[in-house]
Amino acid sequence: MAKAAEKHILKLGNREVAISNPQKVLFPEPGYTKLDLALYYAAVADGALRGSGGRPNMLVRYPDGVKGDFFYQKRAPESRPDWIEVVAIRFPSGNMADEVVPRTAADLAWLANLGCLELHPHPVRAEDLDHPDELRVDLDPVPGVTWKEVQKVAGVVQEVLDDLGMIGWPKTSGKRGLHIYVRIQRKWTYDQVRRAALALAREVEHRAPKLATSKWWKEERHGVFIDYNQNARDRTVAGAYSVRPTPNAQVSAPLSWAEVPRVEPADFTIASMAERFSKLGDVHKDINKRACSLAKLLALSEKHEKEGLGDAPWPPQYKKAAGEPPRVQPSKRRMTKPLIEIGRAQQQEDVVAGFERWKKRHAKAAKHLEPADVLVDAMRGKYQTWWRIRVNLEHVPDAMRPKQEALDPDQQPEK
Repeated sequence: MAKAAEKHILKLGNREVAISNPQKVLFPEPGYTKLDLALYYAAVADGALRGSGGRPNMLVRYPDGVKGDFFYQKRAPESRPDWIEVVAIRFPSGNMADEVVPRTAADLAWLANLGCLELHPHPVRAEDLDHPDELRVDLDPVPGVTWKEVQKVAGVVQEVLDDLGMIGWPKTSGKRGLHIYVRIQRKWTYDQVRRAALALAREVEHRAPKLATSKWWKEERHGVFIDYNQNARDRTVAGAYSVRPTPNAQVSAPLSWAEVPRVEPADFTIASMAERFSKLGDVHKDINKRACSLAKLLALSEKHEKEGLGDAPWPPQYKKAAGEPPRVQPSKRRMTKPLIEIGRAQQQEDVVAGFERWKKRHAKAAKHLEPADVLVDAMRGKYQTWWRIRVNLEHVPDAMRPKQEALDPDQQPEK
Protein backbone atom coordinates (compact mmCIF):
# COMPACT_ATOMS: atom_id res chain seq x y z
CA MET A 1 0.00 0.00 0.00
CA ALA A 2 1.12 3.55 -0.64
CA LYS A 3 2.58 5.32 2.36
CA ALA A 4 1.83 8.84 3.47
CA ALA A 5 5.55 9.61 3.06
CA GLU A 6 5.13 9.06 -0.69
CA LYS A 7 3.35 12.41 -0.87
CA HIS A 8 4.90 15.85 -0.81
CA ILE A 9 2.82 18.76 0.47
CA LEU A 10 3.25 22.09 -1.27
CA LYS A 11 1.97 25.15 0.57
CA LEU A 12 0.95 27.74 -1.98
CA GLY A 13 -0.93 30.75 -0.72
CA ASN A 14 -3.65 29.50 1.59
CA ARG A 15 -3.78 26.08 -0.09
CA GLU A 16 -1.98 22.83 0.51
CA VAL A 17 -1.46 20.66 -2.57
CA ALA A 18 -0.45 17.02 -2.18
CA ILE A 19 1.97 15.79 -4.86
CA SER A 20 1.62 12.02 -4.98
CA ASN A 21 4.64 9.94 -5.99
CA PRO A 22 6.72 13.14 -6.14
CA GLN A 23 9.91 11.40 -7.33
CA LYS A 24 8.24 9.84 -10.37
CA VAL A 25 10.42 10.73 -13.34
CA LEU A 26 8.53 12.47 -16.14
CA PHE A 27 11.56 13.49 -18.24
CA PRO A 28 14.11 10.65 -18.21
CA GLU A 29 16.99 12.48 -19.94
CA PRO A 30 17.31 15.44 -17.51
CA GLY A 31 15.67 13.40 -14.73
CA TYR A 32 12.90 15.88 -13.95
CA THR A 33 10.23 14.51 -11.62
CA LYS A 34 6.59 15.24 -10.97
CA LEU A 35 7.64 17.39 -8.01
CA ASP A 36 10.02 19.32 -10.28
CA LEU A 37 7.09 20.01 -12.61
CA ALA A 38 4.89 21.27 -9.77
CA LEU A 39 7.70 23.46 -8.40
CA TYR A 40 8.32 24.90 -11.85
CA TYR A 41 4.71 25.96 -12.27
CA ALA A 42 4.72 27.44 -8.78
CA ALA A 43 7.85 29.44 -9.66
CA VAL A 44 6.40 30.91 -12.89
CA ALA A 45 2.77 31.04 -11.72
CA ASP A 46 2.39 34.79 -12.18
CA GLY A 47 3.26 34.54 -15.88
CA ALA A 48 1.56 31.20 -16.54
CA LEU A 49 -1.68 32.48 -15.05
CA ARG A 50 -1.47 35.66 -17.09
CA GLY A 51 -1.47 33.44 -20.17
CA SER A 52 -3.77 30.58 -19.12
CA GLY A 53 -5.46 31.69 -15.92
CA GLY A 54 -9.11 32.65 -15.81
CA ARG A 55 -9.67 30.60 -18.97
CA PRO A 56 -11.09 27.12 -19.48
CA ASN A 57 -8.24 24.68 -20.11
CA MET A 58 -8.23 21.33 -21.84
CA LEU A 59 -6.11 18.81 -19.94
CA VAL A 60 -3.32 16.96 -21.76
CA ARG A 61 -2.09 14.30 -19.36
CA TYR A 62 1.16 12.35 -19.41
CA PRO A 63 0.76 10.05 -16.38
CA ASP A 64 3.90 8.08 -17.25
CA GLY A 65 5.97 10.99 -18.51
CA VAL A 66 7.10 11.92 -21.99
CA LYS A 67 8.05 8.34 -22.89
CA GLY A 68 4.59 6.98 -22.07
CA ASP A 69 1.13 7.37 -23.55
CA PHE A 70 -0.79 10.60 -23.13
CA PHE A 71 -4.43 11.54 -23.50
CA TYR A 72 -6.71 14.56 -23.87
CA GLN A 73 -9.25 15.21 -21.15
CA LYS A 74 -11.77 17.94 -21.73
CA ARG A 75 -13.85 17.13 -18.66
CA ALA A 76 -12.49 18.08 -15.27
CA PRO A 77 -11.95 15.05 -13.01
CA GLU A 78 -14.97 14.38 -10.84
CA SER A 79 -12.66 13.81 -7.89
CA ARG A 80 -11.16 17.26 -7.35
CA PRO A 81 -10.79 19.77 -4.50
CA ASP A 82 -13.80 22.02 -3.98
CA TRP A 83 -11.60 25.04 -4.66
CA ILE A 84 -10.88 24.01 -8.28
CA GLU A 85 -13.08 26.18 -10.51
CA VAL A 86 -14.77 24.77 -13.61
CA VAL A 87 -16.91 26.24 -16.36
CA ALA A 88 -19.26 24.51 -18.82
CA ILE A 89 -17.95 24.64 -22.40
CA ARG A 90 -20.09 23.84 -25.44
CA PHE A 91 -18.21 22.31 -28.37
CA PRO A 92 -18.99 22.54 -32.11
CA SER A 93 -20.35 18.99 -31.87
CA GLY A 94 -23.03 20.22 -29.46
CA ASN A 95 -21.56 18.33 -26.51
CA MET A 96 -20.72 20.08 -23.26
CA ALA A 97 -18.09 19.55 -20.60
CA ASP A 98 -16.90 21.21 -17.41
CA GLU A 99 -13.32 22.38 -17.99
CA VAL A 100 -10.82 23.49 -15.36
CA VAL A 101 -10.26 27.25 -14.89
CA PRO A 102 -6.95 27.78 -13.06
CA ARG A 103 -6.60 31.00 -11.12
CA THR A 104 -3.87 30.37 -8.54
CA ALA A 105 -0.46 28.75 -8.20
CA ALA A 106 -2.14 25.98 -6.20
CA ASP A 107 -4.38 25.22 -9.18
CA LEU A 108 -1.32 24.84 -11.42
CA ALA A 109 0.38 22.53 -8.92
CA TRP A 110 -2.77 20.42 -8.72
CA LEU A 111 -2.76 20.09 -12.52
CA ALA A 112 0.91 19.12 -12.42
CA ASN A 113 0.05 16.35 -9.96
CA LEU A 114 -2.34 14.95 -12.60
CA GLY A 115 0.57 14.69 -15.02
CA CYS A 116 -0.55 17.72 -17.03
CA LEU A 117 2.69 18.91 -18.56
CA GLU A 118 0.99 21.41 -20.84
CA LEU A 119 -1.48 24.21 -20.27
CA HIS A 120 -4.01 24.40 -23.12
CA PRO A 121 -6.23 27.46 -22.61
CA HIS A 122 -9.11 28.53 -24.81
CA PRO A 123 -8.85 32.14 -26.10
CA VAL A 124 -11.82 33.25 -23.97
CA ARG A 125 -12.37 34.22 -20.36
CA ALA A 126 -14.53 32.03 -18.15
CA GLU A 127 -16.87 35.00 -17.71
CA ASP A 128 -17.56 35.33 -21.45
CA LEU A 129 -17.22 32.12 -23.45
CA ASP A 130 -18.52 33.50 -26.76
CA HIS A 131 -16.19 36.45 -27.33
CA PRO A 132 -12.45 35.76 -27.51
CA ASP A 133 -10.09 38.32 -26.04
CA GLU A 134 -7.12 36.91 -27.91
CA LEU A 135 -6.18 36.46 -31.58
CA ARG A 136 -3.55 33.76 -32.01
CA VAL A 137 -0.97 33.71 -34.81
CA ASP A 138 0.51 30.20 -34.96
CA LEU A 139 3.65 29.90 -37.10
CA ASP A 140 4.07 26.21 -37.92
CA PRO A 141 7.10 25.27 -40.07
CA VAL A 142 6.70 22.40 -42.53
CA PRO A 143 9.26 19.58 -42.22
CA GLY A 144 12.72 20.69 -43.28
CA VAL A 145 12.10 24.39 -42.63
CA THR A 146 14.58 25.98 -40.23
CA TRP A 147 14.00 28.05 -37.12
CA LYS A 148 15.72 30.94 -38.90
CA GLU A 149 12.89 30.98 -41.45
CA VAL A 150 10.31 31.00 -38.64
CA GLN A 151 12.09 34.02 -37.16
CA LYS A 152 11.93 35.83 -40.52
CA VAL A 153 8.20 35.20 -40.87
CA ALA A 154 7.67 36.45 -37.32
CA GLY A 155 9.32 39.69 -38.39
CA VAL A 156 6.85 40.02 -41.25
CA VAL A 157 3.96 39.42 -38.84
CA GLN A 158 5.31 42.21 -36.63
CA GLU A 159 5.43 44.56 -39.63
CA VAL A 160 1.81 43.79 -40.57
CA LEU A 161 0.61 44.28 -37.00
CA ASP A 162 2.52 47.57 -36.73
CA ASP A 163 0.90 48.79 -39.95
CA LEU A 164 -2.52 47.90 -38.51
CA GLY A 165 -1.82 49.62 -35.20
CA MET A 166 -1.97 46.30 -33.30
CA ILE A 167 0.38 44.90 -30.65
CA GLY A 168 1.77 41.39 -30.93
CA TRP A 169 3.29 39.40 -28.09
CA PRO A 170 5.64 36.65 -29.36
CA LYS A 171 6.58 33.39 -27.65
CA THR A 172 8.20 30.16 -28.68
CA SER A 173 5.75 27.30 -29.05
CA GLY A 174 8.14 25.13 -27.06
CA LYS A 175 8.80 22.95 -30.09
CA ARG A 176 9.66 24.13 -33.64
CA GLY A 177 7.21 26.98 -34.07
CA LEU A 178 6.38 30.39 -32.72
CA HIS A 179 3.15 31.98 -31.47
CA ILE A 180 2.18 35.63 -31.54
CA TYR A 181 -0.77 36.70 -29.40
CA VAL A 182 -2.81 39.86 -29.84
CA ARG A 183 -5.11 40.92 -27.03
CA ILE A 184 -8.39 42.09 -28.58
CA GLN A 185 -11.54 43.76 -27.37
CA ARG A 186 -14.22 41.29 -26.29
CA LYS A 187 -16.82 42.25 -28.88
CA TRP A 188 -16.26 39.85 -31.77
CA THR A 189 -17.38 36.25 -32.22
CA TYR A 190 -15.15 33.26 -32.81
CA ASP A 191 -16.01 33.29 -36.51
CA GLN A 192 -15.07 36.96 -36.83
CA VAL A 193 -11.76 36.42 -35.02
CA ARG A 194 -10.99 33.49 -37.33
CA ARG A 195 -11.80 35.64 -40.36
CA ALA A 196 -9.43 38.31 -39.05
CA ALA A 197 -6.70 35.71 -38.48
CA LEU A 198 -7.15 34.42 -42.04
CA ALA A 199 -6.83 37.95 -43.42
CA LEU A 200 -3.66 38.45 -41.40
CA ALA A 201 -2.22 35.14 -42.65
CA ARG A 202 -2.95 36.07 -46.26
CA GLU A 203 -1.34 39.49 -45.85
CA VAL A 204 1.82 37.93 -44.41
CA GLU A 205 1.81 35.41 -47.27
CA HIS A 206 1.42 38.29 -49.76
CA ARG A 207 4.44 40.09 -48.31
CA ALA A 208 6.64 37.00 -48.01
CA PRO A 209 5.33 34.49 -50.59
CA LYS A 210 8.51 32.40 -50.60
CA LEU A 211 8.63 32.11 -46.82
CA ALA A 212 5.03 31.92 -45.63
CA THR A 213 1.79 30.20 -46.60
CA SER A 214 -1.84 30.27 -45.54
CA LYS A 215 -2.67 27.07 -47.46
CA TRP A 216 -4.59 24.65 -45.26
CA TRP A 217 -3.79 21.42 -47.12
CA LYS A 218 -0.36 20.10 -46.20
CA GLU A 219 0.44 19.02 -49.74
CA GLU A 220 0.09 22.67 -50.86
CA ARG A 221 2.19 24.18 -48.09
CA HIS A 222 5.75 25.40 -48.13
CA GLY A 223 7.88 27.29 -45.66
CA VAL A 224 6.01 28.42 -42.56
CA PHE A 225 2.29 27.75 -42.33
CA ILE A 226 0.24 30.43 -40.56
CA ASP A 227 -2.49 28.36 -38.94
CA TYR A 228 -5.50 30.66 -38.95
CA ASN A 229 -7.74 27.78 -37.80
CA GLN A 230 -6.22 27.93 -34.34
CA ASN A 231 -8.76 30.71 -33.82
CA ALA A 232 -11.79 28.47 -34.44
CA ARG A 233 -13.97 27.58 -31.47
CA ASP A 234 -12.68 24.63 -29.42
CA ARG A 235 -9.09 24.97 -30.66
CA THR A 236 -6.38 25.34 -28.02
CA VAL A 237 -2.63 25.83 -28.16
CA ALA A 238 0.07 25.54 -25.51
CA GLY A 239 -0.07 28.57 -23.24
CA ALA A 240 2.76 30.83 -22.12
CA TYR A 241 5.27 29.01 -19.87
CA SER A 242 3.63 25.69 -20.76
CA VAL A 243 5.97 22.70 -20.50
CA ARG A 244 6.15 20.67 -23.70
CA PRO A 245 6.68 16.89 -24.08
CA THR A 246 10.22 17.16 -25.45
CA PRO A 247 13.16 15.10 -24.18
CA ASN A 248 14.82 18.17 -22.61
CA ALA A 249 11.59 19.62 -21.12
CA GLN A 250 11.38 22.72 -23.30
CA VAL A 251 8.80 25.35 -22.43
CA SER A 252 6.78 27.90 -24.37
CA ALA A 253 8.78 31.04 -23.66
CA PRO A 254 7.36 34.57 -23.83
CA LEU A 255 9.79 36.87 -25.66
CA SER A 256 10.36 40.51 -26.37
CA TRP A 257 10.48 41.37 -30.06
CA ALA A 258 14.17 42.20 -29.69
CA GLU A 259 14.82 38.60 -28.58
CA VAL A 260 13.01 36.91 -31.47
CA PRO A 261 15.91 37.07 -33.98
CA ARG A 262 18.54 35.76 -31.53
CA VAL A 263 17.04 32.95 -29.45
CA GLU A 264 16.62 29.23 -30.03
CA PRO A 265 13.66 27.15 -28.74
CA ALA A 266 16.05 24.87 -26.84
CA ASP A 267 17.26 27.87 -24.81
CA PHE A 268 14.15 27.58 -22.66
CA THR A 269 13.60 24.56 -20.41
CA ILE A 270 12.07 23.98 -16.99
CA ALA A 271 15.40 24.84 -15.38
CA SER A 272 16.45 27.82 -17.51
CA MET A 273 12.98 29.39 -17.55
CA ALA A 274 12.65 29.27 -13.77
CA GLU A 275 15.99 31.06 -13.51
CA ARG A 276 15.04 33.57 -16.22
CA PHE A 277 11.72 34.28 -14.51
CA SER A 278 13.38 34.91 -11.15
CA LYS A 279 15.61 37.55 -12.82
CA LEU A 280 13.29 39.16 -15.37
CA GLY A 281 9.80 38.29 -14.22
CA ASP A 282 7.16 37.99 -16.94
CA VAL A 283 8.30 39.79 -20.10
CA HIS A 284 4.62 39.84 -21.13
CA LYS A 285 3.50 41.53 -17.92
CA ASP A 286 1.88 44.38 -19.89
CA ILE A 287 -0.05 42.17 -22.31
CA ASN A 288 -3.42 43.03 -20.76
CA LYS A 289 -2.91 46.80 -20.73
CA ARG A 290 -4.29 47.36 -24.23
CA ALA A 291 -6.94 45.45 -26.12
CA CYS A 292 -6.77 45.99 -29.89
CA SER A 293 -9.54 46.43 -32.42
CA LEU A 294 -10.15 43.93 -35.23
CA ALA A 295 -11.83 46.53 -37.44
CA LYS A 296 -8.89 46.94 -39.85
CA LEU A 297 -8.33 43.20 -40.20
CA LEU A 298 -12.01 42.60 -40.85
CA ALA A 299 -11.94 45.37 -43.46
CA LEU A 300 -8.97 43.61 -45.03
CA SER A 301 -10.98 40.37 -45.04
CA GLU A 302 -13.80 42.13 -46.91
CA LYS A 303 -11.27 43.45 -49.42
CA HIS A 304 -9.97 39.91 -49.96
CA GLU A 305 -13.50 38.64 -50.56
CA LYS A 306 -14.13 41.31 -53.20
CA GLU A 307 -10.90 40.21 -54.89
CA GLY A 308 -12.11 36.61 -55.01
CA LEU A 309 -10.46 35.30 -51.83
CA GLY A 310 -13.37 33.95 -49.83
CA ASP A 311 -13.30 31.61 -46.89
CA ALA A 312 -10.61 28.94 -46.48
CA PRO A 313 -11.03 25.34 -45.30
CA TRP A 314 -12.05 24.62 -41.73
CA PRO A 315 -10.79 21.65 -39.67
CA PRO A 316 -12.60 18.42 -40.59
CA GLN A 317 -14.66 18.11 -37.39
CA TYR A 318 -16.47 21.41 -38.03
CA LYS A 319 -19.73 21.77 -39.89
CA LYS A 320 -19.46 23.00 -43.46
CA ALA A 321 -19.39 26.80 -43.42
CA ALA A 322 -21.13 29.07 -45.90
CA GLY A 323 -18.71 30.06 -48.64
CA GLU A 324 -16.13 27.48 -47.61
CA PRO A 325 -14.24 25.88 -50.54
CA PRO A 326 -14.48 22.11 -51.11
CA ARG A 327 -13.26 20.24 -48.05
CA VAL A 328 -11.35 17.69 -50.12
CA GLN A 329 -7.58 17.69 -50.27
CA PRO A 330 -6.31 18.81 -53.67
CA SER A 331 -4.66 15.51 -54.59
CA LYS A 332 -7.99 13.74 -54.28
CA ARG A 333 -9.91 16.58 -55.90
CA ARG A 334 -7.68 16.94 -58.93
CA MET A 335 -5.72 13.69 -58.78
CA THR A 336 -2.51 15.60 -59.56
CA LYS A 337 -0.41 14.74 -56.51
CA PRO A 338 1.05 11.20 -56.40
CA LEU A 339 0.80 10.52 -52.67
CA ILE A 340 1.72 7.35 -50.82
CA GLU A 341 1.33 6.69 -47.12
CA ILE A 342 4.37 5.40 -45.23
CA GLY A 343 3.00 4.59 -41.78
CA ARG A 344 0.86 5.57 -38.83
CA ALA A 345 1.37 5.22 -35.08
CA GLN A 346 0.54 6.77 -31.72
CA GLN A 347 4.06 8.16 -31.29
CA GLN A 348 5.64 10.59 -33.75
CA GLU A 349 9.08 9.04 -33.38
CA ASP A 350 7.68 5.66 -34.49
CA VAL A 351 6.37 6.98 -37.81
CA VAL A 352 9.57 8.97 -38.34
CA ALA A 353 11.56 5.77 -37.81
CA GLY A 354 9.35 4.03 -40.37
CA PHE A 355 10.01 6.84 -42.83
CA GLU A 356 13.77 6.46 -42.30
CA ARG A 357 13.45 2.76 -43.12
CA TRP A 358 11.48 3.65 -46.27
CA LYS A 359 14.22 6.08 -47.34
CA LYS A 360 16.85 3.37 -47.00
CA ARG A 361 14.78 1.02 -49.17
CA HIS A 362 14.21 3.73 -51.78
CA ALA A 363 17.37 5.81 -51.48
CA LYS A 364 17.40 6.97 -55.12
CA ALA A 365 13.81 8.20 -54.98
CA ALA A 366 14.33 9.84 -51.57
CA LYS A 367 17.09 12.06 -53.00
CA HIS A 368 14.47 13.81 -55.16
CA LEU A 369 12.15 14.70 -52.27
CA GLU A 370 11.81 18.31 -51.22
CA PRO A 371 11.02 19.25 -47.57
CA ALA A 372 7.39 20.04 -48.36
CA ASP A 373 6.96 16.61 -50.00
CA VAL A 374 7.06 14.90 -46.60
CA LEU A 375 3.65 15.32 -44.95
CA VAL A 376 3.72 14.65 -41.21
CA ASP A 377 0.17 14.77 -39.86
CA ALA A 378 -0.85 14.94 -36.22
CA MET A 379 -4.36 13.47 -36.29
CA ARG A 380 -6.38 14.21 -33.18
CA GLY A 381 -8.59 11.28 -32.20
CA LYS A 382 -11.22 11.23 -29.52
CA TYR A 383 -8.74 10.87 -26.66
CA GLN A 384 -5.27 10.82 -28.21
CA THR A 385 -3.23 12.20 -31.06
CA TRP A 386 -1.90 9.71 -33.58
CA TRP A 387 0.63 10.35 -36.31
CA ARG A 388 0.75 9.67 -40.03
CA ILE A 389 3.47 10.22 -42.63
CA ARG A 390 2.70 10.56 -46.33
CA VAL A 391 5.07 11.32 -49.20
CA ASN A 392 4.33 13.38 -52.30
CA LEU A 393 6.27 11.83 -55.19
CA GLU A 394 5.69 14.59 -57.75
CA HIS A 395 9.40 15.53 -57.79
CA VAL A 396 10.49 11.90 -58.20
CA PRO A 397 10.88 10.76 -61.86
CA ASP A 398 8.02 8.47 -62.89
CA ALA A 399 10.25 5.44 -63.41
CA MET A 400 11.66 5.76 -59.89
CA ARG A 401 8.42 6.25 -57.98
CA PRO A 402 7.88 3.53 -55.37
CA LYS A 403 4.49 1.89 -55.17
CA GLN A 404 2.25 2.00 -52.12
CA GLU A 405 3.54 -0.58 -49.66
CA ALA A 406 2.21 -2.08 -46.45
CA LEU A 407 2.28 0.61 -43.76
CA ASP A 408 5.35 0.66 -41.54
CA PRO A 409 4.44 1.02 -38.75
CA ASP A 410 0.79 0.13 -38.99
CA GLN A 411 -0.76 1.01 -35.64
CA GLN A 412 -4.41 1.77 -36.25
CA PRO A 413 -5.70 4.63 -34.05
CA GLU A 414 -8.37 4.00 -31.47
CA LYS A 415 -11.83 5.02 -32.61
